[in-house]
Amino acid sequence: MYRDKKVVVVMPAYNAAKTLRQTYAEVHEQNLVDHIILVDDGSRDETVSIARALEGVQVHVHEVNQGYGGNQKTCYRLALAAGADIVIMIHPDYQYTPKLIPAMVSIIGNDLHPCVLGSRILGGYALQGGMPIWKYVSNRCLTLAENILLGAKLSEYHTGYRAFSRAILEKLSLEGNSNDFVFDNQMLAQIFWHGFTIAEVSCPTKYFPEASSINLRRSIRYGFGCLGTGLRFRLARLGLMECKLFPKAQGRA
Repeated sequence: MYRDKKVVVVMPAYNAAKTLRQTYAEVHEQNLVDHIILVDDGSRDETVSIARALEGVQVHVHEVNQGYGGNQKTCYRLALAAGADIVIMIHPDYQYTPKLIPAMVSIIGNDLHPCVLGSRILGGYALQGGMPIWKYVSNRCLTLAENILLGAKLSEYHTGYRAFSRAILEKLSLEGNSNDFVFDNQMLAQIFWHGFTIAEVSCPTKYFPEASSINLRRSIRYGFGCLGTGLRFRLARLGLMECKLFPKAQGRA
């Protein structure tokens, strides 16, 4: 608990057997975490059996792969059902360190910002941490375009390390979002649309063979999806387009 707020960690998992124990151990060391939920998205390795052997982990299994976005929808639905006040989403591939959980919880728990991102770009250490140059360049270009379209100033939109208040998760209509990777981007755009603020903390970058990563083809599709989301946001804000992701009655003037 943090200031009487229940802290729940959710892990969207897919073939994470090699890194799950290490991620869990570090999450467990953070004494603020009340509950851990792992949603397995049809893994073909031992992820589920390992997760079920870990003390205090609630395991939910998708018998059929629902996609990264579909996995997150289940994560947040289960977290709210578990009574979460603060939800931390971290991948079990150990690319992001759970040691930042106290900082992220503190920002939300003290009502400074209702959303916190663990940014790999903030601080300028992404390349030193092993981020491939093509990923870094595409990240920076996409982020620039999205900041212009969304009227924001984030250092990156593409991190998989995120924390949310209960108020955000109850406000957003996530079921209508994509089940693919662009879900992440749509969610951030919706947060801005509803007038919430987003904080960032610098997160060390770790790239290694066991860390999950999408291939070039899916990265290109994701990039166009992000640009499409930003364009729809801008057109909806200008009143030139109606979009289910950005309902007119609830957007800012």
